Amino acid sequence: MERYLYKSSSGNYNFLMAYPAIEEFALASLGYLWLYKIADTHEGINAIRCSTDNVVISKKIDSIAFSMSFDFDYAGVFEILEKLNIPLYSAERNENHPLIFAGGPVITTNPCPYEAFFDFLMIGDGEESFKQVLDILKSNSRCEALKLFENVDGVYIPGKNKTVKKAVVPLHEVIYTPILSDKGYFKDTFIIEVERGCMNRCAFCTASYINLPFRSYEYDKIIAAIDLGLQYTNKIALLGAQISAHPDFDAIMKYIEDKIDNGVNIELGISSLRTDAVSPQMVQTLVKGGQKHSTIAIEAASERLRKYINKNLKEEQILNAVRISRENGLKIYSMIGIPTETQDDINEFLKLGKKIKDENKGFNIEFSFSSFVPKPHTPFQWAKREDTKSLEKKQKYLEKEFSKLGISAKFSSIKWDYWQSVLSRGGKELAPFLVEVYRRGAKIGAYKSALKELDIKVNESFNLDQPLPWDIIEMEPRKTLLINELKRLEKRQ
Repeated sequence: MERYLYKSSSGNYNFLMAYPAIEEFALASLGYLWLYKIADTHEGINAIRCSTDNVVISKKIDSIAFSMSFDFDYAGVFEILEKLNIPLYSAERNENHPLIFAGGPVITTNPCPYEAFFDFLMIGDGEESFKQVLDILKSNSRCEALKLFENVDGVYIPGKNKTVKKAVVPLHEVIYTPILSDKGYFKDTFIIEVERGCMNRCAFCTASYINLPFRSYEYDKIIAAIDLGLQYTNKIALLGAQISAHPDFDAIMKYIEDKIDNGVNIELGISSLRTDAVSPQMVQTLVKGGQKHSTIAIEAASERLRKYINKNLKEEQILNAVRISRENGLKIYSMIGIPTETQDDINEFLKLGKKIKDENKGFNIEFSFSSFVPKPHTPFQWAKREDTKSLEKKQKYLEKEFSKLGISAKFSSIKWDYWQSVLSRGGKELAPFLVEVYRRGAKIGAYKSALKELDIKVNESFNLDQPLPWDIIEMEPRKTLLINELKRLEKRQ
């Protein structure tokens, strides 16, 4: 069952909001749902939703917007376009086809591998520019609309714009889940964006850098959103890359705890906690709210590597966060393959795990590992990713040694992480490669065979002075500042 927390509008312009994955994930995507709400309440717009498993369209579509959150979402884009009998390449479409565009974190980070498939792309925050785009779409022809888009913040038109400035907006209206559904991945959960961005600026973290500057919503507006959500569900989730950095975070948690103490049934979930900011108040509220485990991100177990990636954490702060979290379980996000990593750095994970277990008998902890993926717009965007075989050797070693310690450890796929790194830093030359991978089923083996078939050379490392595909995007901090930050971090080792 779906419950709309707003009143839909209507109109003659048929606008399709497409999510390039299954509906279960679409209904859990806050950004996608919020932009759908904007379209669905926009005068003159008839908004329609679809996902890869739900493409049933009975009307002629005037335009299609895709929300791309993950590097491999392109396959879902292709699947939906093919189900609608629309050519994949924009150059093969004409005025009888819908205008097709995309936005989201993947597009903001690096649109270049995907630009051949879209008529235009939206870079950065979309809340305000999306409304302008809708106004232009419903009132103008295809050709006129593309001309007018040149004056909209954050809109990039392949073949016309040489550069595009990332759209950045102040946070006014709190973004929350506008459609509650028991079909969503987070069933009937009312998600509230508390803040956007992260001040820590870890050297590998694209989510931190592309969402700068750090911004937070006013306390009163967050409280009003919580109260609104509780009218419809008891499941509340607070979202943000650095949620505990909100200036009123403790007060927000106290408000929720008081509600629970006064008999209100609340199931509370929050995204990962800043390790050096975990407090008894915070964990107490999470326990009362039924969250089964807390999550902290340490990335590296050795202090040398943490300094290098700008993760300014002392081991004692990690151990203190564990002590405070004893009342519920703890998941520790970690990473292997960070540039300059040695076997000694890997062994530090085992030493840390043993120390945590010895100090906290019976306490449930889990290490969750990904492998380093260099990302655009970060100080590590030039870095070379470690060889796959070397990373797999490290993974097997940690699996074996953590098992001996009786500690749970999970790992992302090293091979999939490699292809993510290829797409993340690719250019226009990847367009035919993506199509060929899709044609071959988009499984892991399709990438290697398609690369060989098309004889495409992947650039796996970059020089500081060479042009980069994503240089077309103007955002702060600029490239020169990223270089300066990289050199600063190299001196910290």
